[in-house]
Amino acid sequence: MRTNMKVISVLTSAVLLASCVSVPNGPSNMALLGTGKNFDQFRGDDASCRQFAQAQIGGVTANQASNNSFVESAVVGTVLGALIGAAAGRGRGVGAGAATGLFVGSVVGANSANESSYGTQRRYDNAYTQCMYASGHRVPVSGHIEQQPAYSPPQARPAGYPPPPPPPGYMPPAPQDVPR
Repeated sequence: MRTNMKVISVLTSAVLLASCVSVPNGPSNMALLGTGKNFDQFRGDDASCRQFAQAQIGGVTANQASNNSFVESAVVGTVLGALIGAAAGRGRGVGAGAATGLFVGSVVGANSANESSYGTQRRYDNAYTQCMYASGHRVPVSGHIEQQPAYSPPQARPAGYPPPPPPPGYMPPAPQDVPR
């Protein structure tokens, strides 16, 4: 009876951890109507770009990738835990090992699921943004733009250094007659 309670509590915690991972099934960034485009064109391009982005990530949604990653980690943890429990308990610790493995696998799986869904969502967003931009719509850009100065004054040379060589192809001017 005690082992059953452990298994039930571990399964409950695994389900609670899995329910924490939730990712939208669409773009998480904004695209705005392009100049000279009407709203119907925008809606058509939006639908087309969503399909394009979905194809770029292999047709799975971020939630599917998250769930697959979670389940795989939980199954591997359960099997490994059962094997370790059987080896450590001389065949009697299979249930406890499986429960512990399920718990650890679920914790690792929740983290893995979060990373998997984040990466999938990021790839989807990048493909969607590129498609909407290519279709003539406005998309967000980074607010931090580094600009190089148009002119940078020459730096003073330290004493003792020779001047730099002339550029390739430079011909010095012909000497002029110097009055004496």
